Amino acid sequence: MAQWKFMCTTAFVALVAGNAALADVTPEEVWANWKDMATSAGETLTVASEGRDGDTLVVSGFKLVSGDTTADATITIDQIDLTDNGDGSVDVTLSNSYPLVIRAAGEVGKPDVTTKVSISHPDLTITVSGSAAEMRYDFEGPSLLVKFEGVEGADATEVPNDLVAELVMTALSGNYIVAGAADAKAISSSMSADSLSMVIKGTNPEDQSKIDAKIDLSALTGTSTAKTVADMADLAAALKAGLTAEGNFAYAAATMNMLVTDAKGDTKLSSSASGGEINFAMDASRLSYGGAARDVSATMSGPEIPFPQLNLAYKEGAFNFLMPVSKSDKPADFGLMLKLAGLTVSEEIWSMFDPGKQLARDPMTLVIDTKGTATLNVDLMDEASMTALGDDAPGELNSLNVSALQLTAAGADITGSGALTFDNTDMTTYEGFPAPTGTVSLKGVGVNGLLDKLMAMGLVPEDQMMGARMMLGMFAKVVEGEPDTMTSTLEFKDKHFFANGMQLQ
Repeated sequence: MAQWKFMCTTAFVALVAGNAALADVTPEEVWANWKDMATSAGETLTVASEGRDGDTLVVSGFKLVSGDTTADATITIDQIDLTDNGDGSVDVTLSNSYPLVIRAAGEVGKPDVTTKVSISHPDLTITVSGSAAEMRYDFEGPSLLVKFEGVEGADATEVPNDLVAELVMTALSGNYIVAGAADAKAISSSMSADSLSMVIKGTNPEDQSKIDAKIDLSALTGTSTAKTVADMADLAAALKAGLTAEGNFAYAAATMNMLVTDAKGDTKLSSSASGGEINFAMDASRLSYGGAARDVSATMSGPEIPFPQLNLAYKEGAFNFLMPVSKSDKPADFGLMLKLAGLTVSEEIWSMFDPGKQLARDPMTLVIDTKGTATLNVDLMDEASMTALGDDAPGELNSLNVSALQLTAAGADITGSGALTFDNTDMTTYEGFPAPTGTVSLKGVGVNGLLDKLMAMGLVPEDQMMGARMMLGMFAKVVEGEPDTMTSTLEFKDKHFFANGMQLQ
Protein backbone atom coordinates (compact mmCIF):
# COMPACT_ATOMS: atom_id res chain seq x y z
CA MET A 1 0.00 0.00 0.00
CA ALA A 2 1.66 3.18 -1.20
CA GLN A 3 -0.44 5.35 1.13
CA TRP A 4 0.60 3.35 4.19
CA LYS A 5 4.27 3.46 3.22
CA PHE A 6 4.07 7.21 2.78
CA MET A 7 2.56 7.50 6.29
CA CYS A 8 5.54 5.54 7.59
CA THR A 9 7.91 7.93 5.82
CA THR A 10 6.13 10.89 7.44
CA ALA A 11 6.52 9.25 10.83
CA PHE A 12 10.23 8.72 10.16
CA VAL A 13 10.66 12.41 9.29
CA ALA A 14 9.29 13.18 12.76
CA LEU A 15 11.76 10.69 14.19
CA VAL A 16 14.64 12.23 12.29
CA ALA A 17 13.60 15.71 13.45
CA GLY A 18 13.57 14.65 17.06
CA ASN A 19 13.32 11.10 18.66
CA ALA A 20 14.42 7.86 21.57
CA ALA A 21 15.56 6.52 25.61
CA LEU A 22 17.18 5.78 29.27
CA ALA A 23 21.31 4.46 30.48
CA ASP A 24 24.30 5.13 28.15
CA VAL A 25 24.11 5.27 24.37
CA THR A 26 26.78 5.63 21.71
CA PRO A 27 26.55 7.32 18.31
CA GLU A 28 26.70 3.90 16.63
CA GLU A 29 23.77 2.64 18.70
CA VAL A 30 21.69 5.70 17.84
CA TRP A 31 22.49 5.27 14.16
CA ALA A 32 21.55 1.57 14.36
CA ASN A 33 18.24 2.61 15.95
CA TRP A 34 17.45 4.81 12.96
CA LYS A 35 18.24 2.02 10.53
CA ASP A 36 16.05 -0.37 12.51
CA MET A 37 13.17 2.07 12.28
CA ALA A 38 13.54 2.31 8.51
CA THR A 39 13.67 -1.47 8.16
CA SER A 40 10.56 -2.00 10.31
CA ALA A 41 8.69 0.57 8.19
CA GLY A 42 9.57 -1.28 4.97
CA GLU A 43 11.71 1.60 3.74
CA THR A 44 15.08 1.69 1.99
CA LEU A 45 17.85 3.68 3.70
CA THR A 46 21.20 4.29 1.99
CA VAL A 47 24.16 6.58 2.71
CA ALA A 48 27.16 7.76 0.72
CA SER A 49 29.47 7.24 3.70
CA GLU A 50 29.53 6.82 7.46
CA GLY A 51 32.51 6.90 9.81
CA ARG A 52 34.03 8.33 12.96
CA ASP A 53 35.69 11.74 13.14
CA GLY A 54 36.92 11.87 16.74
CA ASP A 55 33.89 11.71 19.05
CA THR A 56 31.46 12.23 16.15
CA LEU A 57 29.92 9.66 13.82
CA VAL A 58 29.50 11.47 10.49
CA VAL A 59 26.83 10.19 8.08
CA SER A 60 26.91 11.74 4.60
CA GLY A 61 24.47 11.41 1.71
CA PHE A 62 21.57 10.08 3.79
CA LYS A 63 18.70 8.91 1.55
CA LEU A 64 15.41 7.36 2.70
CA VAL A 65 12.93 5.96 0.13
CA SER A 66 9.46 4.67 0.91
CA GLY A 67 6.87 3.39 -1.57
CA ASP A 68 6.58 1.16 -4.62
CA THR A 69 6.48 1.42 -8.41
CA THR A 70 3.25 3.45 -8.35
CA ALA A 71 4.33 6.09 -5.83
CA ASP A 72 7.20 6.83 -3.50
CA ALA A 73 8.66 9.52 -1.26
CA THR A 74 12.37 10.31 -0.90
CA ILE A 75 14.14 12.29 1.80
CA THR A 76 17.76 13.32 1.19
CA ILE A 77 19.94 14.86 3.94
CA ASP A 78 23.49 16.01 3.12
CA GLN A 79 24.98 15.31 6.53
CA ILE A 80 24.04 13.97 9.95
CA ASP A 81 26.46 14.28 12.87
CA LEU A 82 26.04 12.08 15.95
CA THR A 83 28.35 13.37 18.68
CA ASP A 84 29.23 11.49 21.88
CA ASN A 85 28.86 13.95 24.78
CA GLY A 86 30.93 11.81 27.15
CA ASP A 87 28.08 11.53 29.66
CA GLY A 88 26.15 8.68 28.06
CA SER A 89 24.15 10.92 25.73
CA VAL A 90 24.50 11.78 22.05
CA ASP A 91 23.80 15.09 20.29
CA VAL A 92 22.40 14.80 16.78
CA THR A 93 22.86 17.58 14.24
CA LEU A 94 21.22 17.51 10.82
CA SER A 95 21.62 19.76 7.82
CA ASN A 96 19.47 22.83 8.45
CA SER A 97 17.32 22.05 5.41
CA TYR A 98 16.71 19.13 3.06
CA PRO A 99 14.26 18.09 0.29
CA LEU A 100 11.31 15.73 0.30
CA VAL A 101 10.40 14.49 -3.20
CA ILE A 102 7.08 12.71 -3.80
CA ARG A 103 6.73 10.79 -7.07
CA ALA A 104 3.54 9.38 -8.57
CA ALA A 105 3.70 7.19 -11.66
CA GLY A 106 2.27 8.90 -14.73
CA GLU A 107 -0.40 7.43 -16.97
CA VAL A 108 0.68 5.24 -19.87
CA GLY A 109 2.81 7.29 -22.24
CA LYS A 110 3.11 10.20 -19.79
CA PRO A 111 5.97 11.14 -17.45
CA ASP A 112 5.88 10.67 -13.70
CA VAL A 113 4.53 13.52 -11.57
CA THR A 114 7.11 14.76 -9.08
CA THR A 115 6.26 17.12 -6.22
CA LYS A 116 9.14 18.82 -4.42
CA VAL A 117 8.97 20.05 -0.83
CA SER A 118 11.69 21.57 1.34
CA ILE A 119 12.01 21.04 5.11
CA SER A 120 13.97 23.54 7.21
CA HIS A 121 14.67 23.61 10.96
CA PRO A 122 17.65 25.89 11.73
CA ASP A 123 19.22 25.55 15.19
CA LEU A 124 17.27 22.36 15.95
CA THR A 125 18.85 20.53 18.91
CA ILE A 126 18.39 16.79 19.46
CA THR A 127 19.83 14.92 22.42
CA VAL A 128 19.59 11.14 22.68
CA SER A 129 19.91 9.35 26.01
CA GLY A 130 19.04 6.00 27.51
CA SER A 131 20.29 2.64 26.24
CA ALA A 132 20.41 0.63 23.05
CA ALA A 133 17.21 -1.13 24.17
CA GLU A 134 15.34 2.11 24.94
CA MET A 135 16.33 5.49 23.57
CA ARG A 136 14.89 8.88 24.39
CA TYR A 137 15.18 11.72 21.88
CA ASP A 138 14.61 15.20 23.34
CA PHE A 139 14.31 17.94 20.74
CA GLU A 140 13.90 21.69 20.73
CA GLY A 141 13.99 24.27 17.96
CA PRO A 142 12.92 27.83 17.21
CA SER A 143 11.07 26.91 14.00
CA LEU A 144 10.14 24.28 11.42
CA LEU A 145 9.28 25.24 7.84
CA VAL A 146 7.72 22.87 5.29
CA LYS A 147 7.48 24.58 1.90
CA PHE A 148 6.14 23.57 -1.53
CA GLU A 149 8.85 24.02 -4.16
CA GLY A 150 7.17 22.92 -7.38
CA VAL A 151 5.70 20.13 -9.51
CA GLU A 152 7.13 18.49 -12.62
CA GLY A 153 5.49 16.01 -14.96
CA ALA A 154 2.12 15.34 -16.57
CA ASP A 155 0.02 17.32 -14.09
CA ALA A 156 2.38 20.28 -13.72
CA THR A 157 0.20 22.44 -15.99
CA GLU A 158 -2.69 22.02 -13.54
CA VAL A 159 -0.70 23.60 -10.71
CA PRO A 160 -0.54 27.41 -10.43
CA ASN A 161 2.82 28.82 -11.54
CA ASP A 162 2.73 31.23 -8.62
CA LEU A 163 1.61 28.69 -6.01
CA VAL A 164 2.81 29.36 -2.46
CA ALA A 165 2.09 26.62 0.08
CA GLU A 166 3.93 26.40 3.36
CA LEU A 167 3.60 25.38 6.98
CA VAL A 168 5.52 27.02 9.82
CA MET A 169 5.73 25.92 13.45
CA THR A 170 7.49 27.95 16.14
CA ALA A 171 9.07 27.14 19.52
CA LEU A 172 9.01 23.37 19.05
CA SER A 173 9.88 21.04 21.90
CA GLY A 174 9.18 17.47 22.93
CA ASN A 175 10.51 13.96 23.02
CA TYR A 176 10.22 10.50 21.53
CA ILE A 177 10.98 7.24 23.31
CA VAL A 178 11.75 4.22 21.13
CA ALA A 179 12.13 0.79 22.71
CA GLY A 180 12.30 -2.82 21.58
CA ALA A 181 13.79 -4.88 18.78
CA ALA A 182 13.88 -3.83 15.13
CA ASP A 183 10.86 -5.97 14.27
CA ALA A 184 8.69 -4.80 17.18
CA LYS A 185 9.28 -1.29 18.49
CA ALA A 186 7.20 0.67 20.99
CA ILE A 187 7.18 4.41 20.37
CA SER A 188 5.74 7.11 22.60
CA SER A 189 5.94 10.83 22.01
CA SER A 190 5.00 14.20 23.39
CA MET A 191 5.32 17.60 21.71
CA SER A 192 4.36 21.25 22.00
CA ALA A 193 4.65 24.34 19.83
CA ASP A 194 3.78 27.98 20.36
CA SER A 195 2.14 28.31 16.97
CA LEU A 196 1.39 26.71 13.62
CA SER A 197 0.66 28.72 10.48
CA MET A 198 -0.38 27.43 7.04
CA VAL A 199 -0.45 29.63 3.93
CA ILE A 200 -1.80 28.85 0.45
CA LYS A 201 -1.71 31.39 -2.40
CA GLY A 202 -2.00 30.96 -6.13
CA THR A 203 -3.78 31.54 -9.44
CA ASN A 204 -5.91 28.87 -11.09
CA PRO A 205 -4.48 28.42 -14.61
CA GLU A 206 -7.91 27.45 -16.00
CA ASP A 207 -9.99 30.52 -15.07
CA GLN A 208 -7.35 32.85 -13.55
CA SER A 209 -9.19 32.96 -10.22
CA LYS A 210 -6.97 33.59 -7.21
CA ILE A 211 -6.87 32.21 -3.69
CA ASP A 212 -5.13 33.63 -0.64
CA ALA A 213 -5.69 31.62 2.54
CA LYS A 214 -4.06 31.46 5.96
CA ILE A 215 -4.74 29.28 9.01
CA ASP A 216 -3.18 29.99 12.42
CA LEU A 217 -3.19 27.77 15.51
CA SER A 218 -1.68 28.59 18.90
CA ALA A 219 -0.45 26.62 21.92
CA LEU A 220 -0.32 23.21 20.28
CA THR A 221 0.20 20.05 22.32
CA GLY A 222 0.20 16.40 21.40
CA THR A 223 0.92 12.89 22.63
CA SER A 224 1.02 9.58 20.79
CA THR A 225 1.93 5.92 21.24
CA ALA A 226 2.55 3.20 18.68
CA LYS A 227 3.81 -0.35 18.31
CA THR A 228 5.44 -1.41 15.04
CA VAL A 229 5.86 -4.84 13.49
CA ALA A 230 8.45 -6.38 11.15
CA ASP A 231 6.49 -5.72 7.93
CA MET A 232 4.15 -2.74 7.73
CA ALA A 233 3.77 -2.65 3.94
CA ASP A 234 0.47 -4.58 4.16
CA LEU A 235 -1.74 -2.70 6.63
CA ALA A 236 -4.21 -5.55 7.25
CA ALA A 237 -1.40 -8.03 7.94
CA ALA A 238 0.48 -5.51 10.11
CA LEU A 239 -2.59 -4.91 12.28
CA LYS A 240 -3.02 -8.64 12.81
CA ALA A 241 0.67 -8.89 13.73
CA GLY A 242 0.28 -6.26 16.47
CA LEU A 243 0.57 -2.82 14.86
CA THR A 244 -1.14 -0.14 16.99
CA ALA A 245 -1.28 3.66 16.97
CA GLU A 246 -3.01 6.16 19.22
CA GLY A 247 -2.74 9.91 19.69
CA ASN A 248 -4.31 13.14 20.83
CA PHE A 249 -3.54 16.68 19.62
CA ALA A 250 -4.98 19.96 20.90
CA TYR A 251 -4.76 23.71 20.31
CA ALA A 252 -5.78 26.72 22.42
CA ALA A 253 -7.04 29.01 19.63
CA ALA A 254 -7.42 29.08 15.85
CA THR A 255 -8.19 31.57 13.08
CA MET A 256 -8.70 31.22 9.33
CA ASN A 257 -8.87 33.93 6.67
CA MET A 258 -9.47 33.23 2.99
CA LEU A 259 -9.97 35.46 -0.04
CA VAL A 260 -11.05 34.07 -3.43
CA THR A 261 -11.08 36.47 -6.37
CA ASP A 262 -12.68 35.62 -9.70
CA ALA A 263 -14.54 37.35 -12.52
CA LYS A 264 -17.57 37.90 -10.28
CA GLY A 265 -15.63 39.61 -7.50
CA ASP A 266 -14.16 38.83 -4.09
CA THR A 267 -15.43 36.13 -1.77
CA LYS A 268 -14.16 36.42 1.81
CA LEU A 269 -14.32 33.83 4.58
CA SER A 270 -13.01 34.21 8.11
CA SER A 271 -13.46 32.07 11.21
CA SER A 272 -12.09 31.59 14.72
CA ALA A 273 -12.25 29.09 17.59
CA SER A 274 -11.22 29.25 21.23
CA GLY A 275 -9.77 25.74 21.19
CA GLY A 276 -10.17 22.18 20.05
CA GLU A 277 -8.63 18.75 19.72
CA ILE A 278 -8.31 15.69 17.49
CA ASN A 279 -7.82 12.11 18.64
CA PHE A 280 -7.32 8.80 16.85
CA ALA A 281 -6.65 5.13 17.61
CA MET A 282 -6.08 2.06 15.47
CA ASP A 283 -5.32 -1.58 16.22
CA ALA A 284 -6.38 -5.03 15.01
CA SER A 285 -9.88 -4.67 16.43
CA ARG A 286 -10.88 -1.03 15.87
CA LEU A 287 -10.46 2.30 14.18
CA SER A 288 -11.56 5.44 16.00
CA TYR A 289 -11.39 9.13 15.22
CA GLY A 290 -12.80 12.17 16.95
CA GLY A 291 -12.50 15.87 17.45
CA ALA A 292 -14.04 19.00 18.88
CA ALA A 293 -13.99 22.77 18.46
CA ARG A 294 -15.30 25.39 20.88
CA ASP A 295 -16.66 28.93 20.57
CA VAL A 296 -16.53 28.89 16.78
CA SER A 297 -17.61 31.91 14.74
CA ALA A 298 -17.51 32.42 10.99
CA THR A 299 -18.36 35.18 8.53
CA MET A 300 -18.64 35.04 4.77
CA SER A 301 -19.32 37.63 2.10
CA GLY A 302 -19.24 37.60 -1.68
CA PRO A 303 -21.13 38.12 -4.94
CA GLU A 304 -23.03 34.82 -4.58
CA ILE A 305 -24.41 35.75 -1.15
CA PRO A 306 -27.73 37.66 -1.34
CA PHE A 307 -26.93 39.95 1.60
CA PRO A 308 -23.82 41.84 2.77
CA GLN A 309 -22.47 39.18 5.12
CA LEU A 310 -23.35 35.73 6.42
CA ASN A 311 -22.61 35.09 10.09
CA LEU A 312 -22.82 31.89 12.10
CA ALA A 313 -21.47 30.74 15.45
CA TYR A 314 -21.73 27.78 17.79
CA LYS A 315 -20.58 27.01 21.32
CA GLU A 316 -19.35 23.49 20.62
CA GLY A 317 -19.02 21.13 17.69
CA ALA A 318 -17.82 17.58 18.26
CA PHE A 319 -17.77 14.12 16.72
CA ASN A 320 -16.53 10.66 17.63
CA PHE A 321 -16.43 7.65 15.36
CA LEU A 322 -15.61 4.04 16.33
CA MET A 323 -15.78 0.99 14.08
CA PRO A 324 -14.46 -2.58 14.13
CA VAL A 325 -12.06 -3.46 11.32
CA SER A 326 -11.30 -7.18 11.64
CA LYS A 327 -13.21 -10.33 10.84
CA SER A 328 -14.47 -11.97 14.02
CA ASP A 329 -16.92 -14.56 15.31
CA LYS A 330 -17.88 -12.24 18.17
CA PRO A 331 -19.71 -8.88 18.13
CA ALA A 332 -17.46 -5.82 18.32
CA ASP A 333 -18.26 -2.27 19.42
CA PHE A 334 -19.07 0.62 17.10
CA GLY A 335 -20.25 4.14 17.79
CA LEU A 336 -21.07 7.51 16.29
CA MET A 337 -21.50 10.81 18.13
CA LEU A 338 -22.31 14.13 16.48
CA LYS A 339 -22.86 17.35 18.42
CA LEU A 340 -23.54 20.92 17.36
CA ALA A 341 -24.55 23.02 20.37
CA GLY A 342 -25.62 26.66 20.57
CA LEU A 343 -25.77 27.35 16.83
CA THR A 344 -26.79 30.88 15.83
CA VAL A 345 -27.05 32.37 12.33
CA SER A 346 -27.43 35.84 10.84
CA GLU A 347 -30.74 37.68 11.14
CA GLU A 348 -30.51 38.08 7.35
CA ILE A 349 -30.80 34.30 6.95
CA TRP A 350 -33.83 34.10 9.25
CA SER A 351 -35.46 37.00 7.41
CA MET A 352 -35.25 35.20 4.07
CA PHE A 353 -38.00 32.76 5.13
CA ASP A 354 -39.38 34.43 8.30
CA PRO A 355 -39.52 38.21 7.73
CA GLY A 356 -42.33 38.51 10.28
CA LYS A 357 -40.16 37.05 13.04
CA GLN A 358 -42.72 34.41 13.99
CA LEU A 359 -40.08 31.76 14.70
CA ALA A 360 -37.92 31.83 17.83
CA ARG A 361 -34.31 32.81 17.13
CA ASP A 362 -32.98 30.85 20.11
CA PRO A 363 -29.65 28.98 19.65
CA MET A 364 -30.10 25.60 17.96
CA THR A 365 -28.66 22.27 19.08
CA LEU A 366 -28.30 18.86 17.43
CA VAL A 367 -27.00 15.82 19.32
CA ILE A 368 -26.82 12.22 18.09
CA ASP A 369 -25.01 9.70 20.30
CA THR A 370 -25.24 6.04 19.29
CA LYS A 371 -23.38 2.89 20.27
CA GLY A 372 -23.77 -0.71 19.24
CA THR A 373 -22.19 -3.99 18.25
CA ALA A 374 -21.59 -5.63 14.88
CA THR A 375 -19.96 -8.83 13.67
CA LEU A 376 -17.69 -8.47 10.64
CA ASN A 377 -17.37 -11.20 8.01
CA VAL A 378 -14.30 -9.63 6.35
CA ASP A 379 -11.24 -7.57 7.26
CA LEU A 380 -12.11 -4.01 6.26
CA MET A 381 -8.43 -3.10 5.79
CA ASP A 382 -7.85 -5.99 3.36
CA GLU A 383 -8.31 -4.64 -0.17
CA ALA A 384 -8.66 -8.09 -1.74
CA SER A 385 -11.38 -9.15 0.71
CA MET A 386 -13.30 -5.91 0.25
CA THR A 387 -13.12 -6.22 -3.54
CA ALA A 388 -14.37 -9.81 -3.41
CA LEU A 389 -17.26 -8.73 -1.17
CA GLY A 390 -18.86 -6.73 -3.98
CA ASP A 391 -22.25 -5.29 -2.98
CA ASP A 392 -22.75 -7.67 -0.05
CA ALA A 393 -22.77 -6.36 3.51
CA PRO A 394 -19.42 -6.74 5.33
CA GLY A 395 -21.11 -8.18 8.42
CA GLU A 396 -24.13 -8.27 10.70
CA LEU A 397 -25.69 -5.60 12.91
CA ASN A 398 -26.22 -7.05 16.40
CA SER A 399 -27.35 -4.14 18.58
CA LEU A 400 -27.89 -0.39 18.58
CA ASN A 401 -28.22 1.92 21.59
CA VAL A 402 -29.31 5.53 21.16
CA SER A 403 -27.76 7.10 24.24
CA ALA A 404 -28.88 10.62 23.38
CA LEU A 405 -30.92 12.30 20.69
CA GLN A 406 -31.76 16.00 20.69
CA LEU A 407 -32.93 18.55 18.16
CA THR A 408 -33.65 22.07 19.42
CA ALA A 409 -34.66 24.68 16.84
CA ALA A 410 -37.20 27.45 16.21
CA GLY A 411 -38.93 27.01 19.58
CA ALA A 412 -39.26 23.21 19.47
CA ASP A 413 -37.24 20.64 21.38
CA ILE A 414 -37.20 16.91 20.56
CA THR A 415 -35.28 14.44 22.73
CA GLY A 416 -35.04 10.67 22.76
CA SER A 417 -33.20 7.47 23.63
CA GLY A 418 -33.55 3.77 23.03
CA ALA A 419 -32.02 0.32 22.62
CA LEU A 420 -32.48 -2.34 19.96
CA THR A 421 -31.16 -5.81 19.20
CA PHE A 422 -31.35 -7.47 15.75
CA ASP A 423 -32.18 -10.95 14.49
CA ASN A 424 -29.99 -11.51 11.44
CA THR A 425 -31.74 -14.81 10.63
CA ASP A 426 -34.89 -12.83 9.78
CA MET A 427 -34.28 -10.59 6.76
CA THR A 428 -37.85 -10.77 5.43
CA THR A 429 -40.05 -9.12 8.07
CA TYR A 430 -38.51 -5.72 7.33
CA GLU A 431 -37.53 -6.37 3.70
CA GLY A 432 -33.81 -7.02 3.76
CA PHE A 433 -33.13 -5.51 7.20
CA PRO A 434 -32.56 -7.72 10.28
CA ALA A 435 -35.66 -7.84 12.49
CA PRO A 436 -35.28 -5.53 15.53
CA THR A 437 -36.42 -5.99 19.12
CA GLY A 438 -36.46 -3.10 21.57
CA THR A 439 -37.86 0.33 22.39
CA VAL A 440 -37.20 3.94 21.38
CA SER A 441 -38.70 6.73 23.51
CA LEU A 442 -39.22 10.27 22.21
CA LYS A 443 -40.43 13.53 23.72
CA GLY A 444 -41.37 16.70 21.88
CA VAL A 445 -41.98 20.14 23.36
CA GLY A 446 -43.30 23.00 21.23
CA VAL A 447 -43.79 20.84 18.11
CA ASN A 448 -47.46 21.74 17.54
CA GLY A 449 -46.68 25.42 18.05
CA LEU A 450 -43.92 25.20 15.44
CA LEU A 451 -46.26 23.46 12.96
CA ASP A 452 -48.86 26.22 13.45
CA LYS A 453 -46.27 28.89 12.70
CA LEU A 454 -44.95 27.08 9.61
CA MET A 455 -48.49 26.88 8.21
CA ALA A 456 -49.22 30.53 9.06
CA MET A 457 -46.03 31.54 7.27
CA GLY A 458 -47.09 29.60 4.18
CA LEU A 459 -44.04 27.36 4.28
CA VAL A 460 -46.23 24.23 4.57
CA PRO A 461 -49.62 24.08 2.72
CA GLU A 462 -52.70 23.42 4.85
CA ASP A 463 -53.48 20.04 3.24
CA GLN A 464 -49.91 18.81 3.83
CA MET A 465 -50.04 20.07 7.41
CA MET A 466 -53.21 18.10 7.98
CA GLY A 467 -51.46 14.94 6.84
CA ALA A 468 -48.48 15.72 9.06
CA ARG A 469 -50.73 16.19 12.11
CA MET A 470 -52.52 12.91 11.41
CA MET A 471 -49.21 11.11 11.21
CA LEU A 472 -48.05 12.81 14.41
CA GLY A 473 -51.26 11.71 16.13
CA MET A 474 -50.57 8.09 15.19
CA PHE A 475 -47.11 8.06 16.74
CA ALA A 476 -47.39 10.52 19.65
CA LYS A 477 -49.70 11.27 22.55
CA VAL A 478 -50.29 14.55 24.40
CA VAL A 479 -48.99 14.85 27.96
CA GLU A 480 -51.76 16.23 30.17
CA GLY A 481 -50.85 19.27 32.24
CA GLU A 482 -47.77 20.12 30.12
CA PRO A 483 -48.37 22.73 27.40
CA ASP A 484 -47.59 21.51 23.87
CA THR A 485 -45.76 18.41 25.07
CA MET A 486 -45.99 14.97 23.42
CA THR A 487 -44.33 11.63 24.02
CA SER A 488 -43.96 8.56 21.87
CA THR A 489 -42.89 5.03 22.71
CA LEU A 490 -41.92 3.04 19.61
CA GLU A 491 -41.55 -0.68 20.28
CA PHE A 492 -40.40 -3.56 18.11
CA LYS A 493 -41.61 -6.84 19.62
CA ASP A 494 -42.36 -10.34 18.32
CA LYS A 495 -41.74 -9.19 14.74
CA HIS A 496 -44.34 -6.43 15.06
CA PHE A 497 -44.13 -2.63 15.41
CA PHE A 498 -46.07 -0.72 18.08
CA ALA A 499 -46.49 3.02 18.71
CA ASN A 500 -47.70 3.86 22.21
CA GLY A 501 -49.06 0.31 22.53
CA MET A 502 -50.95 0.37 19.21
CA GLN A 503 -49.80 -2.20 16.65
CA LEU A 504 -48.93 -0.59 13.32
CA GLN A 505 -47.27 -3.62 11.72
